[in-house]
Amino acid sequence: MPVFAANLTMMFNEWCFLDRFDAAAEAGFTAVEYLFPYEVPPEKIAERLARNKLEQALFNLPPGDWAAGERGIAALPGRFDDLNSDIKKALDYAAATGVKRLHLMAGLADPSDGEAATCYRRSVALAAERLAEIGIDLVIEPINGRNMPGYFLNDFGAAEKLIAELGLANLKLQFDIYHRQIMHGDVAMALRHLMPITGHIQVASVPSRHEPDGEELNYPYLFAEIDRLGYAGFVGCEYTPRGGTLEGLAWFKPFARS
Repeated sequence: MPVFAANLTMMFNEWCFLDRFDAAAEAGFTAVEYLFPYEVPPEKIAERLARNKLEQALFNLPPGDWAAGERGIAALPGRFDDLNSDIKKALDYAAATGVKRLHLMAGLADPSDGEAATCYRRSVALAAERLAEIGIDLVIEPINGRNMPGYFLNDFGAAEKLIAELGLANLKLQFDIYHRQIMHGDVAMALRHLMPITGHIQVASVPSRHEPDGEELNYPYLFAEIDRLGYAGFVGCEYTPRGGTLEGLAWFKPFARS
């Protein structure tokens, strides 16, 4: 049975950030993820995780200046020193939360730009090697251009190729089913092919990015396929509820902690 992680950036927005941990646990989740924790002291997050017996499934390394439009800096020339600083900051939160995988955002850059490609490769290698020292996986995620125009890593094949070329044991794919369907389709076959390098899965309906209970994907089939393939990681619920978060959790009831 998949272990679902509530995405506290997108779900439970009826509560303030720290109270979302309590709400997610009360709703039956055993794990949580979110985009960025860096506006909250790590010890406060650790306390909420412990209080609610929640596992920290995932969060992102710092993305650069998000408010100014940056969506990661790994592929941006001239930002290598910033990346070093960001890794250190993320590891402080990793130590507090016990997380075992972190996502490195690539940033906005042309995938055909050789300098950006070299920078991204170097950044991914550095981050993975630093995280390996303390037993943490690094995941990279292809993101579709409709939701994030100009994102550097916009192809599953490119992510697969980089992971193979670098050959780092702790470098994995973040397989977001929503992004996969929009970019390439063929989700079930891609899961079968890419499962050996997959470190994290995320779900949402397509095309609206709501609860995984309708629209163009057969999620009951995909959840069963994820189980059949022996996936032992978390499935992140990175979706925006159609209405209230709790009102939209009918799909989750068979998987909830009792």
